[in-house]
Amino acid sequence: MYVEIHLGDIVRLRKPHPCGSYDWEVVRLGTDVGLVCQTCGRKVLLQRGVFNKRLKTILKSAANPAESAEDSPPA
Repeated sequence: MYVEIHLGDIVRLRKPHPCGSYDWEVVRLGTDVGLVCQTCGRKVLLQRGVFNKRLKTILKSAANPAESAEDSPPA
C-alpha cells in the first residue's frame, strides 16, 4: 500500500540520517522518491517501496495552490 505524498511535504523517517535529523522534504516523486535532509541539505533517492517502509509520519503536507485559490473568497 502506498502513502499519498506530494512535492514539498515534510516527512519523518524511522531511522536518523548520520547528521542526526529525522526530517526530510520531498523534492521528487515517481518510482523513486527524492528527499532533502532538513538539517544538512543532503539529497537522497529512495525506491518507493523502501520509502514506504521507512516513513513514520508526514509532519507538514504541502498545500495545493489550485485548491486554496478555489476555497478563498473572491477579492
